[in-house]
Amino acid sequence: MSYWTVVHTHARAEDKAAHHLRQQGYAVYLPKCRKRRKHARRTEVVNTPFFPRYLFVAIDEMATAWRAIRSTVGVAGLITRDERPVRVPTDVIDEIRGREDEAGLIVTAASPFAPGEKILILDGPFTDLYGFFSNLTDDHRVVLLLDLLGRKVKISVPLETVGATA
Repeated sequence: MSYWTVVHTHARAEDKAAHHLRQQGYAVYLPKCRKRRKHARRTEVVNTPFFPRYLFVAIDEMATAWRAIRSTVGVAGLITRDERPVRVPTDVIDEIRGREDEAGLIVTAASPFAPGEKILILDGPFTDLYGFFSNLTDDHRVVLLLDLLGRKVKISVPLETVGATA
C-alpha cells in the first residue's frame, strides 16, 4: 500500500533532491509558492519551496527500497517514528494541491490591508496605538510604521493582533 512521507533535504537543495529522487523512480511532490526576495537593492519574485528543506515522496514500505532515499543527493534524511517513515494522510496532500493555481504554485492569502492604511493595534505592548500598514511578511506578521517620540519606527506584530480602523 502506497503512502506519502516527508523527506528532509539539505539547505536550498529541495530541487536537487527532487530531481535525484525522480531519477530513482520515486513519485515526488515539492509544493512551491511565489515569494518576493530582496537582494543587492533589487526586489524580485521567485518560485520557492512552500516548506523550505522538505518535500513529499510516495512510497510503498513493503515494495519500495525506501532506505535508499536517505543516501540520495540533496537528502538529509527521512522523517521517521520508531525507525519507520511517518505517513502523511492523503487528504493533507490533496489540501495542499487544492491551493495551487494553474501554474502549480501555492496561492497564499492576500494581504488584508492596503499599503499606508491606518491600523489599530489590538493586543501586545503597543495596544491602542495606531500605525500605518507597510507590508505582510512571509510568516504572517504585519509591518507597521508607528510615530513614536516624534520619529517613524518600523515594528512587526502578529497579524491577529491588529485591526482596520473604522
